[in-house]
Formats: sequence, C-alpha cells, structure tokens
Amino acid sequence: MIWLLALPCAAKQIAIVIDDVGNHQRDLQLLELPGQLSFSILPHTPYSQQFAFLASKANKELLLHIPMQSLHNKALGPGALTLTMNKWQLQSTLGHALATLPQVKGVNNHMGSALTQYIEPMKWTMEVLKKRGLFFLDSRTTEHTQAQTVANLYGVENIDRHVFLDNVPTNDALKLQLEALKLRADAQQYAIAIAHPYPETITFLKAAIPELEQQGYELVPVSQLVNLKYIQLAEHKKIQPRFSIPTSD
Repeated sequence: MIWLLALPCAAKQIAIVIDDVGNHQRDLQLLELPGQLSFSILPHTPYSQQFAFLASKANKELLLHIPMQSLHNKALGPGALTLTMNKWQLQSTLGHALATLPQVKGVNNHMGSALTQYIEPMKWTMEVLKKRGLFFLDSRTTEHTQAQTVANLYGVENIDRHVFLDNVPTNDALKLQLEALKLRADAQQYAIAIAHPYPETITFLKAAIPELEQQGYELVPVSQLVNLKYIQLAEHKKIQPRFSIPTSD
C-alpha cells in the first residue's frame, strides 16, 4: 500500500511588481494605488530616493531594478551591469546602486536579455546579493536566463516573473493578462506579475485590485511569495511516498 500526503492548501496569493520607478515626479502617485503592491526602483534616477523614502513610510515593499545589458543594446541608464565589466566593476556598480537604496528587500533585472544568459556575471551578482541577504526576482526577459540556476548555487532565495501585465497597455490586453495571472495563481497557489507606470496600467489597476480581493485573491508583497516558494519546497521534501511491502504467511 502506498500512502501519499498532500501539500497544505494556502490562499491564492498574487504579487504585482511595478518596474521602472524613479524617472518621473508622477511616479510618486503610484503610492496612491490600493493594496500591497511592490515597487522596483531604477538606481540613480531623479526621484529614486524620494520615492523610496515615501514608500517606506507607507510600508510598501521595494526592490532595486538593476539595469542589465540586453541583446539589442538598448540604452540602459545609470548603474547598468554589462558584459564588458570585470568582477570588480560589476560588483562595485551593483553595490553602489544598493547603497543608494538601503530600503530594498530584493533585486530584479531591468532588461538583461543578454547579461542573464551568462553564468559568470550572474555569479558575481549573486555573491553580492548573498552577502546582503537579498532575494532575486528574475524578470525573465529571455528564456535562456541562467539567473535562478546561479542563485540556487549561491543559496540566494529567488523566484521568477510569471506574467507581464502590460506589454500591450490597452484595457483589453490588460484584462487578458490579468486572467492569465489568476489562472496561474489558481494552479500553484501564487503568481507574480510585472507591470510598468504607464497611465493606462495605473487606471486599470485602480479598478482591478479591489476586484481581485473580492474574487478571493490576496495581494501580497513579492517577498511573501518568495517565502511561500521555499515553504512549499521544504514541505515537498518532507513528503515522501511510504511503501508497505506485503509479506507471505
């Protein structure tokens, strides 16, 4: 006889991370959105520190949105990590960005479709995060990302983005992506979306967030889902099939 134990059932939880924060004064209005959103701040931008100060006072969770080299060599802005950097340059650049935003609990990549494919710069990145006790949210800008594989090697807690809410920032497209996010949460008890401070997205979220809660989804900071991931992994390791071998009389 085989005995199987089920994982404990948890409430369906959703995290929404607003990326690209810090370039514009209007970004400060993001703090008026309802619910426990998380915000990922671009380093060395005009409103990065003011936003971080106000967000911390409002008990909002913050990440560092670190620019990383993309396949199309798009302009990255200040504080970017590139493939031309050696270990010292990359780690000092990342460390300086983190020093300007001490409130952050984690880091996610801005662009990065090139850099995250390479093991060596991901090792250097994870060394810094490990020392500082920060988690890594992989924005998954490429299917060939090595970020989580390397994070696991270095013992850095990590998680990945499931849905981009607003690649197409129209109301209909946002609705479709939100439905995909809810389906993901239904299937695995949690899901993570990344969105951006577009006017269309902000308008959509003002109405969508209260509806999510009415539908039985809990909006939580992304760090809570990092913790949930590792609780689930620990429970899975505990649960092993038990075999009863019959004996003959």
